[in-house]
Amino acid sequence: MTTKKPETGRPPYTKVSLILYFLRGSIPYFVISILSALCVTGLDMLSPQLIRTTVDSILGGNELKLPSFLMNWAASAGGVEYLRSHLWLIGCLLVFLALFSVVFRYLFMLFNAKGAESLVETMRNRLFSHIQRLPFSWHMQNQTGDIIQRCTSDVDMIKNFVSEQLTSVFRIVILIVLSLLFMFSMNPALTLVALASIPIIVTYSAYFHTKIGSQFLKCDENEGILSTIAQENLTGVRVVRAFGREKYEKDRFEKQNNIYTNMWIKLCGFMALFWGAGDLISGLQIMLIVILGSVFCVRGSMTAGEFIAFISYNAMLTWPVRSLGRMISEMSKAGVSIERIRYIMNSSAEQDKPDAVTPDMHGDIEFQNVSFSYGDIPVLSDISFKIPQGTTFGILGGTGSGKSTLMHLLNRLYDLPAQNGRITIGGVDIADMKGSWVRSHIGMVLQESFLFSRTIAENIGITCRDMSLDDIRWAASIACVDDAVREFSKGYDTIVGERGVTLSGGQKQRTAIARMLTQRTPIMIFDDSLSAVDSETDAKIRQALRKNLGGSTVILISHRVTTLMQAECILVLDNGRVAELGSHDELMEKGGIYRRVYNMQMTLPEEVSGHGA
Repeated sequence: MTTKKPETGRPPYTKVSLILYFLRGSIPYFVISILSALCVTGLDMLSPQLIRTTVDSILGGNELKLPSFLMNWAASAGGVEYLRSHLWLIGCLLVFLALFSVVFRYLFMLFNAKGAESLVETMRNRLFSHIQRLPFSWHMQNQTGDIIQRCTSDVDMIKNFVSEQLTSVFRIVILIVLSLLFMFSMNPALTLVALASIPIIVTYSAYFHTKIGSQFLKCDENEGILSTIAQENLTGVRVVRAFGREKYEKDRFEKQNNIYTNMWIKLCGFMALFWGAGDLISGLQIMLIVILGSVFCVRGSMTAGEFIAFISYNAMLTWPVRSLGRMISEMSKAGVSIERIRYIMNSSAEQDKPDAVTPDMHGDIEFQNVSFSYGDIPVLSDISFKIPQGTTFGILGGTGSGKSTLMHLLNRLYDLPAQNGRITIGGVDIADMKGSWVRSHIGMVLQESFLFSRTIAENIGITCRDMSLDDIRWAASIACVDDAVREFSKGYDTIVGERGVTLSGGQKQRTAIARMLTQRTPIMIFDDSLSAVDSETDAKIRQALRKNLGGSTVILISHRVTTLMQAECILVLDNGRVAELGSHDELMEKGGIYRRVYNMQMTLPEEVSGHGA
């Protein structure tokens, strides 16, 4: 997926700038952990030198060579003879160094963990916040399962790379440099042998970097597909059960899971080859160092203490060199995850014009030559009509005629391109208004009545944090759902299941209507939101709306003529164009589409033309 420059005045995030953006607030923790790791490294460097000095000078009789302050301390303690007869002092010193090393290791792990979790918290918060501000069209183009996978698995991958790999860079560099310096001071020739494996490890790590990165991208994308399948089936479980599609969906999931598993097996094959080759090279290098070091010791060009210290430093050198190889491997996977998150963060959030206005919304609504397409698919073509303030306006049309799209444009869920006409309220173009202002003054009940997994009261009162129960019941009574709710054992404290599964279709729609009514907006849109209630309840709701909210402009979208026939004006859409416009009586006289739909529905029994509550 490509990223374009966000409409916020800032350039798109690069991988580095995005990581730095997420790291704000976590950097102090990582700095302390890095400093602690460097202290651990310094202490680890001292132990082999202490053992070397003990073996060669205190036990072996070679000349004691120490920094001046340590020589003074040794002399004041009684010299080499004293230390030889009190080796426990050397042991205590080693224990002392080990204890300090433990303390700094603890600090490293503690602050590294704090930094990692702080980073994850920041990433999730900023990702969620940005996703909330992305336009409705973006959400329609991206699958929910894939978005969730980017915000979970990819976030964890980045966290692991930063906390486990990047924080170790400084320690690795110090370990390599100091180990080589100490090794070179003891035996330059053997040091060159130890160095010979480094170019080999770096070369094959760079080769596997490309292989692992491309394969991990495929795994990540297929995990998103798998997550989408699972998410769709969990939210649509009633449909799956109702149509007996369990086996089909199970087979579909298992097929994708098999693809995903095989891709990970292939990736694990690359990783096994990568680590196996590293183990072989490291094992051969250690074996060569031991053999050659033994030869040098026998020939007298290397002391026993130097040999012991050299092997210790070589072991220290092997780990950071292997870590560099692992870092390259992990960088491939982390790079893929960063790129997938970068796609979200570089997606343009909704932006108001710099001089956006907040006008009075109690005005006439007018569509002027509006055309709109979803990509290359035209939906609306040259639509023009006017809705006087305070009237009830009906919209009738077949599936795909553009009814809902009209309201999505009015509510700024989709932005209308400047060359595709104008939509005004009180003479002011909604494109010149603040998006939040438009939506806060246009109440909308969508075709799909979505309810959250909360109480009925919380679902209805979601538009205001401190809404009273009286206000909630007022809205519920207009929506003709108050009596039904009070019959529940817990009343308005009844927990609504996920997506409202504990309520009937009609109860869900009426609860969604009540939620919208609590806003008391000057414009209210009912997008086929009375389809799941019977005609009698439909009429009661419309009557209650006229009685209690007579000053508001009401837009009714419906397939049912009885819902629309009391409207002052009715728009009939056909293939994205205005086919008819007028009152019920006027449209009946024309004998067009509206008349044919009316005659057809009026000849059908209630069980067919309407739906039960």
